Amino acid sequence: MKIGFIGLGVMGRPMAGHLLAAGHELLVHRVKPASQHLVDAGAVAKESPRAVAEAADVVILMVPDTPDVEAVLFGPEGVAEGLSKGDLVIDMSSISPVATKDFAARLAAIGVDYLDAPVSGGEVGARNAALTIMVGGKEEIFDRALPLFQLMGKNINRVGGVGDGQTAKVANQIIVALTIEAVAEALTFAKQAGADPAKVREALMGGFASSRILELHGERMIQRTFDPGFRIRLHRKDLALALDAARTLEVALPNTASTAQLMNAALALGDGDKDHSGLIRTLEALAGAKG
Repeated sequence: MKIGFIGLGVMGRPMAGHLLAAGHELLVHRVKPASQHLVDAGAVAKESPRAVAEAADVVILMVPDTPDVEAVLFGPEGVAEGLSKGDLVIDMSSISPVATKDFAARLAAIGVDYLDAPVSGGEVGARNAALTIMVGGKEEIFDRALPLFQLMGKNINRVGGVGDGQTAKVANQIIVALTIEAVAEALTFAKQAGADPAKVREALMGGFASSRILELHGERMIQRTFDPGFRIRLHRKDLALALDAARTLEVALPNTASTAQLMNAALALGDGDKDHSGLIRTLEALAGAKG
């Protein structure tokens, strides 16, 4: 396939690399030094999102937030200006489910198919082609895109119609954020009570409190290794998506709201670009503890 890939950040670079390595023709935009290796390996750089879309059958987006997706799709020289009937847009960013449905409808009006396919698994999952991919869209369109998803991920699920992939990702981010906060609270409590947090974590790993977050992020908290990973700043954005949707749906998400406020505090403390396991530093600051 001729695949356009827009969004060559920490996650996008390895994802695009897997597609290129599989023999697909790759068209990219905004090549920076960190992504120059893709061009060196055969990707073709284009001057605009429109030019990418004009040359591609499938356009994949992997950008930070809802306004970024809208700008890439519908802004001046945007993807929509270069699409043809029967083309496919796959948005693998994590954005608003409500906006996703609007974007899909606008593209459907010009005969273009759309899937929302946000991912979980972080930079490591992207590098190892082991991402979890949550897909919203029609089944026949999902089947068309599945061979591409299989080059980038391992746990691939069509959740439902357009927007449902984003809804699943928001739910994922709620669970991850609240569990990180719980682990951070527990280890902060253990330290302030005079116990060795490393030994407490080891004991908890054998019980009902065990989880992948206690295993991986708990270890980061103890070793103080807060290089992202997944930045607190981006996770806060995802919780904002959850709270915005909850407001529209009139659903109470009290613990999501409180964790979002802790992430606001983390940004105020200058920790926004640390891994989200670094949320423990905010709780330690509240406790008057030394990091």
